[in-house]
Amino acid sequence: MIRKLIIKNLMSENSLDQSTPAPQKMGSPISRKLIFGLLFGFVVFVALILVGDIRQIGSEVREFPWQIMPVVLGLTLWNYLLRFIKWHYFLKQVNVPNLPVLQSARLFVAGFPLAVTPGKVGETLKGVWLNQLTGFPTARGISVVLAERISDGLAMLILSAVGVIAYRRYWPAFAIVLGLLLGAVIISQIRPLAKYFLAWGPRLPLVKRFASSIDEFYEGTFTLFRPWTTFVSVSLGTISWLAEGVGFYLILVGLGVTPGIGTLSIAIFVLSFSTVIGAVSALPGGLLATDASIIGMLVLLLDMDANTAAAATLLIRFATLWFGVGIGFITWFFSRDLLTMRINKEEPQNSTAE
Repeated sequence: MIRKLIIKNLMSENSLDQSTPAPQKMGSPISRKLIFGLLFGFVVFVALILVGDIRQIGSEVREFPWQIMPVVLGLTLWNYLLRFIKWHYFLKQVNVPNLPVLQSARLFVAGFPLAVTPGKVGETLKGVWLNQLTGFPTARGISVVLAERISDGLAMLILSAVGVIAYRRYWPAFAIVLGLLLGAVIISQIRPLAKYFLAWGPRLPLVKRFASSIDEFYEGTFTLFRPWTTFVSVSLGTISWLAEGVGFYLILVGLGVTPGIGTLSIAIFVLSFSTVIGAVSALPGGLLATDASIIGMLVLLLDMDANTAAAATLLIRFATLWFGVGIGFITWFFSRDLLTMRINKEEPQNSTAE
């Protein structure tokens, strides 16, 4: 299990005696989680087709003007580029040592397939990879992953704001998620309050085994959620995810939806808010939750036929989620070292990153 792998790596950093490193490889737990995520993705794919008439959905996809797709994929790559800039910016903020830009990019892209693990828990392996390659504390590396997710969530909520104002039925869910994300950021910046919550860590059976790593994790989040850093990261996230919203708009127009600012606004809102719903669901890659939300919102807000909405969902998920997973697998092919690293390997540890 990936969770066990992370725990063992954290415990190895806290141990006073690292003379007998455990020989467990990373590849096995990653594979099990990924296989589950990929199989679940296939099930969702079949479910989307069964939403309507399989022949009609197939016809919609075949008749789609595929010359639009390179532009959509280009917008997705623009999203990835800006998100990588944010990732590397975060690493600079916490002072990750000896990590060239290309190496940083390799780790960032290698994390794409991990998005289809349940709850995206596999992405925390980027913290382990940082530790194995640079000696940077795993817990602080995981704080970077958390900062990525929270800044992305806030960015997508910003993009969803206009739609939520126009369609008030979505306000309760919007407010709850926004409150949780802002609450996490605010609490991280109030040290006495954060320390109060962290003090409960040693009392919990699972957490107490790596209690000292909690402090490392907190120091990372404190640095990454400072006001200016949060502003920069959320701004980058807003621009990057806006690009995918524009790509979704192009897909809708390609499927026959009337072009215009109204359609563009709805496309951005639907993709952003559905992605948030998928993230909250903790399902692998947001599968099913995101897909069902996109179809439902397209039918409701654009009065689209269910078959056309299903086709639009298949196309945008290919251009965003599965395109990224494919790029990540290619990166894995040329980065076998990431999959064969062994946990509890004795490494030099950097203790501060402020």
